[in-house]
Amino acid sequence: MILRIYKYGEPVLETRAEPVTEFNGELRRLAEDMFETMYANKGVGLAAPQVGVSKRLAVLDHSAGEDEAAKLVLVNPEILVKEGTQIGEEGCLSIPGFREDVKRAYRVRVRAQDLDGNFFETEGEELLARAIQHEIDHLDGILFLQHLSLLKRDLIKRKIRKLVKAGEWD
Repeated sequence: MILRIYKYGEPVLETRAEPVTEFNGELRRLAEDMFETMYANKGVGLAAPQVGVSKRLAVLDHSAGEDEAAKLVLVNPEILVKEGTQIGEEGCLSIPGFREDVKRAYRVRVRAQDLDGNFFETEGEELLARAIQHEIDHLDGILFLQHLSLLKRDLIKRKIRKLVKAGEWD
């Protein structure tokens, strides 16, 4: 089922998500719905707060659905290691229509749980590393706007306020 994506301005997006403590069919269904929602909106990652659920769950697929093995579910993730730097364009399904260059680590190692509660570690480079960092930021209540200069951030916020006023930001 395709879920509603919450947009900038919704409090759930700027609140630290709660740890997942129950690993059950409900969590599995939420992850499936999040993948479906992410693919329908042409994203590479989606965090539970973006669909209004304040839980530490994120789904990622840097292959855009082309490679089943690229699907990644992170429950209660934490970044263990960050290496190098990269600057690249980022957008966000919760801030549609806006893209800016963001500085991130080039490579990350993350520890998380799977949908059964088993712990695992994985790492990513380039786009996958960027997506992992972006989604974990969501779980911490941080939007990519907070990585921008004050000037760029204010410009985007001003544009969003105009869209809200015009009824074009639902």
